[in-house]
Amino acid sequence: MLATAVDQLPTGPGLLYEPKWDGFRCLAQTGPVRMSSKRDRPLHPRFPELVEVLDHQLPEGVLLDGEIIRWADDGRLDFGALLRRNGASTRRARALARAEPCHLVVFDLLRVGGRDLMGRALSHRRSELEHLLALVEQPSLLTLGWQSDNPEVALQWWEEMPAVGVEGVMIKDGRRSYRPGTRGWRKYKHRVTTEAIVGGVVGHARAPRALILGRVDSVTGELRVAGRTTDLSPQESEELAGHLVKTDDHPWPRTLAATWGDSSRQHYTQVVPEVVVEVSPDSAEVAGRWRHVVRYVRTRTDLRPGDVPQDLDAE
Repeated sequence: MLATAVDQLPTGPGLLYEPKWDGFRCLAQTGPVRMSSKRDRPLHPRFPELVEVLDHQLPEGVLLDGEIIRWADDGRLDFGALLRRNGASTRRARALARAEPCHLVVFDLLRVGGRDLMGRALSHRRSELEHLLALVEQPSLLTLGWQSDNPEVALQWWEEMPAVGVEGVMIKDGRRSYRPGTRGWRKYKHRVTTEAIVGGVVGHARAPRALILGRVDSVTGELRVAGRTTDLSPQESEELAGHLVKTDDHPWPRTLAATWGDSSRQHYTQVVPEVVVEVSPDSAEVAGRWRHVVRYVRTRTDLRPGDVPQDLDAE
């Protein structure tokens, strides 16, 4: 199942709340073990430590829905560690499993003992999931995701957990069945507004389609790529065009990753890095960049690049 974004936390009868973990969404089955992404890409060759726990601590005929995450030594979620698994060979994946073990946070049970549970209510599936995972030896890389029916607890998660990289809160109806491919869940993501320096644009300086954003590295003092905005509206594009100046004298390469963690490259137009904009990123980060595209809010003609926070700090 998928989720639709909402601007405030819904409340009401039957609603259940869960942290929105920042990792790789994963369907995991046993007998034999197979782990797959939302696009049905095999994940089990990249996470042998999870294959082992699924194979040895759960019975056959189980199908789980969850999120693969990695807790870094600083107590934050480390999405970069997951990306390192993407292109890893089998040998390299085994080495990373020892050096950077990952967890599978399980939040739904779709099949157990060969019984299909998708038609049952989430509250029933959750009860069976808790019973199943109670059999798993602790501590384990296989963990039960948090869940609460208290909106005050959900708001506490939403307010406090971005500090460790949790993106927000998932909202699910405990009375509903599991409907693959539908957006029957909701997600309330934590976003703040902050400033960034425009270092480039997708399109032309006089007709930008999106902005390539920069932040100054607090250690080196260099301007580095921090993220990309969502597509601009015609009005936003026209407003920005009057402030952007194309340049060939620029600290960045002429091509950048099409998406963070992607090996493909795309050309963009470099502009003089002097325009400051206000943007709204979420809490997800990877390799010193905002992992998701950020929402453009407005141009800040009252600010200079030196007024912008460094690294990915919000203030």
